This record gives sequence, C-alpha cells and structure tokens, in this order.
Amino acid sequence: MTNSSPHTLIIGAGIGGLTAGALLLKAGHRVTVLEAHVYPGGCAGTFYHQKFRFDAGATLAGGFAPGGPHARVAEALGLTWPIHPVDPAWVVHLPDGRSVTQWADAQQWQAERQAAFPGTEPFWQTLEMLADVSWDVSSRPFPWPPESLHDVYTLARALRPQTLRSLPYLLRTIGSLMPNDDPLFRAFVDAQLLISAQTTSAEANALYGSAALDLPRRGVNHVQGGIGALADTLVSWIRQNGGEVVFRQQVTEIEMRNGRAAAVRTNKGLRLEADNILANLTPWALRDLLGADAPSKLAQEVRQREATWGAFTLYLGVDAAKLPPSNAGHHQIIVNAKRPLGEGNSVFVSMSDPEDASRAPTGQRAVTLSTHTAIAPWWQLRHSDKAAYHARRDEYAERLLTAAETALPGLRDATTLCLPGTPVTFEFYTRRPSGMVGGFAQKSILQARGPSTGVENVWLVGDSIFPGQSTAGVTLGGLRVANLVERVSRLERPFRLWQPNLNRTLINAD
Repeated sequence: MTNSSPHTLIIGAGIGGLTAGALLLKAGHRVTVLEAHVYPGGCAGTFYHQKFRFDAGATLAGGFAPGGPHARVAEALGLTWPIHPVDPAWVVHLPDGRSVTQWADAQQWQAERQAAFPGTEPFWQTLEMLADVSWDVSSRPFPWPPESLHDVYTLARALRPQTLRSLPYLLRTIGSLMPNDDPLFRAFVDAQLLISAQTTSAEANALYGSAALDLPRRGVNHVQGGIGALADTLVSWIRQNGGEVVFRQQVTEIEMRNGRAAAVRTNKGLRLEADNILANLTPWALRDLLGADAPSKLAQEVRQREATWGAFTLYLGVDAAKLPPSNAGHHQIIVNAKRPLGEGNSVFVSMSDPEDASRAPTGQRAVTLSTHTAIAPWWQLRHSDKAAYHARRDEYAERLLTAAETALPGLRDATTLCLPGTPVTFEFYTRRPSGMVGGFAQKSILQARGPSTGVENVWLVGDSIFPGQSTAGVTLGGLRVANLVERVSRLERPFRLWQPNLNRTLINAD
C-alpha cells in the first residue's frame, strides 16, 4: 500500500461495509471507515446496558459453512469468527399448541416436518432442490442484478448444467408451490419468510425464498459476545492491517466535483477526500447526503419506493433460574393464523447462550423479543400525540411478552430489566431513516437492486442491495462490491489526475 493507492472511504461500519473494506484493504486500497455510533455492526451490532450485551437487531448468523459467504471472507482474510453451531436452530410455536423444531440435521428435520405437516413432502423436496441451486450459485461470484457486460460475463461463468433446473421457477412464488388446504402450514411458512425475505409466501420469489427457508439446514450459529462480535472481528482486522475505523463521526455531506464524489464531511468537522465511497446506507440516507447533487434516478427511486418494515423490540434481562428448561435458544411464536403476521402476531425470541458469560451478569440471560411493524403509525403518534405513542409502546410490549410466554412460561415474572425499542428508537441509534430495517422485500429477482447509485464512484452496500438482509446476505453484497470497486480502480489507476489529501487530524477518534 502506497500514497498512490486508491483511497476507499466507507460510510457506516455495518457488516457489508466492513467486509468490502477489509477485502479492498487486502487488495491494496487505503481504507477509512467512518461510523456515527460508538460501536460497529449497525442492525447487526451488540450494545451494552447495565452489564447486559443485547443484540440490537439480528440475533442469528448463518453462512459459515464451507462455500458460504462468511467462510469465503474468513479464508480470504485469514481470520477466525467467534462462533459455534446451534442445533436446533429455533422452535416454531403454532396457535393450536403444536411446536415444530427447526433441526439443522437433515434427517431429523425431515421426520419433524412429516410429523407436523403430513402430505407436504413434495413441497419440501422441490424447495430443497431450488435451495441447492441457489446456494450453489451464491458460492461463486454472482453479481445480480447485472449492471455491466462484465457482470453478464461473470453470471454466465457462474452457471452450471444443474442451474437449469431452476429456470421454470424463476418467476414463481413460494405460495404457488404450496398445498392450499392447511392454513397452519401456510402460517408456518409465512412466518419463516417474513424474518428472512421480508414478505410472505404469496409474494416471496421461489428461488430466494427456497434459500431463506433452508437457512437452518445450512447452519446457524451463536456468536460469542453477541452478534456484534462479527463486526468487531472485521474492525480489528482492518486496524491491524493498516486501515482506519473511526467512531463518533457521522457523515453529514458528500461533496461532488465534476460529477464525481470528491470528499465527505462529518458532524465533528472532519473532511476527508477519497477516490471511492461505499455507502453502507439505505437509498434514502444516501440521497440526503448528496442533497441537490443526488442523481435524478436516485431521487426518483426514494420518492417511489415503499417504506420497508420496521421492528418493535424488547430487550430483557432475565433471571435464568426462573426460565423453563428448553432445548433451543430461539423461538418463534405465531399467535393467530387468521391474522396478518407482524405487529405482535408473530414474535421471534432469542436468548443469549447460557455458556457465554460476557452477555449477562451471573445468573442472568439477555433475551430479545421482536416483531415486524409498519413504521408510519409510530411516527404519526410521535409527532401528534406522545402520550398515545407511549401507550402504544406499552401495548406492544404486553403483546410480545404474552406471546413469548407461550414458548417460555414465566418469562414475565423472570424479567428484571425491560427496554422497548420502536422504529423511532431504531432511527436514533442506527441513523436509518424512519427506523426502516431488514432491507427490501424479495418479491421478484427481476426487481432486485444492485449497488450502483448514479454517481460513478459511489456504491451502496448493505441490506439495500441484493441479496438483502441477514449477515450472510450483506456479506455476499460486500463481496460483490469489493470486486467491483477493485476492478474499476485497476482500470482507472493509470489515468488518475489527482490524489486525495490524507494529511488530516481525526477529531475525537477512538
């Protein structure tokens, strides 16, 4: 790495941005990551409160099996992730009192689903065939959607004869593959898709949805110290290898020069020039940073796109001795199969690993309850009637606790600490506009969003680009963007007319 090396600046220390930054650093870029918060990870971060470490959003991590995105990054960088596998992945509790255990072991899972949902085996066999194709393709460079002739060439090289088996399903939904005579089976599938594809079977694309539903069989993991330790691992690697990660620096503006991004400014008065900018942001947040210089296509996109889901979350400190015995640390509860999911009607429960002493004081466990929620009602009440906003927050807390006690009787009485989080809370702590989390609903792969922004040296990374949410998803996006930026930089290097000025003082840097 030399002063003539391209300088890549990353806005936001989420998993996708950190992954791309680390890979570009290894490729010879000078890398600076600016993060507004005091810890990395964003919605896959872990925060500290009263001796508990709570996962802010994501609580489960996949993609570590051979060929998976995290495994590929670990091999490329020579790092080790602080994880250990979990089996079962989670238990789903149905409204009729039945529970369905999501085993990672293929034989156990087959026996479980046949006992719970007789007659659905043809659906699962089709699903597994499609998932095998999807995971196989994603194990190689697969820049979807293609944004250049090079992307088309890379896609063509990634295809194999077995890939052709998926072509008849390209435009189909998961719902079109399902039997229609069991509403509880549909509710079971819908609940899985909502947390992994941000939509339900009637609209979830069959190829994407198959991989999402197959995640437990591909392996999920506990992360020692909380899921934020994945981001911490990447931060440590970047710093140890000559890159910079600077906290408490919120980027407030991207400066443009001759149609290209030239520099960023932060709330602490720091100004940094760069050759490339990776925005680990939503399109809405990027538009705000570009201001009047935002390309017309980006401005039109954020005007026309529907808001994504938000989350309502309870962070609980719990007396471990008062919890019932359980063979799983994660549970999903469906309250009423006849009502739409989310809004407390479907709740995901994650308990910290009892062997991980760093997550909670002695004798306690950190527990997270979460449900999808529409963001607009929260903001309307926040602006118009704060008392009603707080009443709604309390009502949702009761909904989640009542649902969670289906899986963990006595949870309410065992709770020693309870912190609620609404979309308003998520916006404050993650800086994501309106508290939108989870990325875009995966309804059609033909409508997937790529990393381009309309500014030639600015790219999006994170859950806004395909394949979207989850640490595995954003890591795949980070791999794509790193390859793209390095390829563009190699082409531009002989013609660079100016170099960024890196003689600066990092104000209030950690």
